[in-house]
Amino acid sequence: MKHTLNLAAIDLGAESGRVMWAALDDRTLRLEEAYRFPNVPVRVLDSLHWDPLRLFAEIKHGLGLCAKRGGAALNGIGLDTWGVDFALLGRDDELTGIPFHYRDRRTESMLEKAFQRVAREEIFERTGIQFMPINSLYMLLSMTGTPALESAATFLMIPDLFNFWLSGRKACEFTDATTTQLYDQRAGDWARSVIEKLGLPGHIFLPITQPGTVLGPILPSVAEEVGLDSVPIIAPACHDSGSAVAAVPARNKNAVYISSGTWSIVGVEVHAPIITPQSLKFNFTNEGGVSGTVRFLKNVMGLWIVQECRRVWARAGEEFTYTELTTMAENATPFVSIVDPDDESFLRPGDMPARLREFCTQTGQPVPEDKGALLRCVFDSLALKYRVVVERIEVMMGHRLEVIHIIGGGSQNRLLCQLTADATGRPVIAGPVEATAIGNAVVQAMALGHLASLAEAREVIQNSFELIIYEPRASAQWDEAYARFAHLLPT
Repeated sequence: MKHTLNLAAIDLGAESGRVMWAALDDRTLRLEEAYRFPNVPVRVLDSLHWDPLRLFAEIKHGLGLCAKRGGAALNGIGLDTWGVDFALLGRDDELTGIPFHYRDRRTESMLEKAFQRVAREEIFERTGIQFMPINSLYMLLSMTGTPALESAATFLMIPDLFNFWLSGRKACEFTDATTTQLYDQRAGDWARSVIEKLGLPGHIFLPITQPGTVLGPILPSVAEEVGLDSVPIIAPACHDSGSAVAAVPARNKNAVYISSGTWSIVGVEVHAPIITPQSLKFNFTNEGGVSGTVRFLKNVMGLWIVQECRRVWARAGEEFTYTELTTMAENATPFVSIVDPDDESFLRPGDMPARLREFCTQTGQPVPEDKGALLRCVFDSLALKYRVVVERIEVMMGHRLEVIHIIGGGSQNRLLCQLTADATGRPVIAGPVEATAIGNAVVQAMALGHLASLAEAREVIQNSFELIIYEPRASAQWDEAYARFAHLLPT
């Protein structure tokens, strides 16, 4: 490598967004936060929306701060966001409406409506995607007959929308498109037959663009506004979990990853989708990855439950850091009560402490009264759910998975990392924390020819970031709790 490659990695999560400065030289990647900003849903009447105009303004502000860095020019800009949500553009390329938030209630009865038109088995056979009410398919179906959908000319996922506003090019990136449950894994294109049977307008779906595609230079108007020269806009893995998994520093092929944040994404990297009666039964998903890979995984509700508890307590005047919340959980008695983190009662925003207590009441368990007991219930339950998912992957893969990599913000939670090792009986390797931004940056570097392959990118990551190993601690309590937990899961 002849010179330092400077990249802006824009990462929008379901709770916050940030613009990261990544510098790649020789065999080392350095990462620095240039700008961070909140990302919260906006309730309008009875609907929950994202605010794309504000987010785009924040993105440009972050790029402006990058432009002011002395003595270093940007070589590329890449953007990733959460999955499933989308925007619709009219013939004039203007938004036909405000994009909905995936936790909006309008999708609540849409799975049943979809299955009246297309059999559940057929949808899974085509798409290989797990059934969740948040999937784009059900939001689009809920919009049938609305002016926003009737007038739509173009369907863009949220990162595609921002890439269009940055570069002027409309393109649907592969990893994010696969989260819609409207992409045909075997055909390598939109699931046209499913789209037609659902009565959705097929003309709005653009050709698929692969991760690592250079979309074009930044629009001159944007460059002038933020103070940048002409910089290529690159589509990395535009789904944030796709970027995060690209940053998993795995040397062991029999490794599981957990991308831990608002959601916990638990899975393995494979080279072909696993679409079988068993993966349908277990409701697993096959999402697109980098360099021809597939992310075979399960979405677990994740730290969303803790985030909502924290918000509820903050509204009541009690502000806690995540470190303080984890300490409360660590000091509480384990295994008193457990919940299924993926119960639908935990999906929507609201009074999460009350919902946790109600779940315990309905299942005949002691009701956690204080905050530490509630939080310990959540962390124990997450670790137990990870064990369920890992063991089901082993059944479908036909061999033991030896190690777990926890990446993302949740890798900083020492309690959850240790509980995961204990619950699963496997060593946990935690880090890197900023996996999504790192994966975003290395895919940009691959697109620009500075890294030859995903394997080379992962070697750079291993050389650049500290990893922490948690060894499992044997305890009969875990097996007892696991047996109780199994009875809470839907059959």
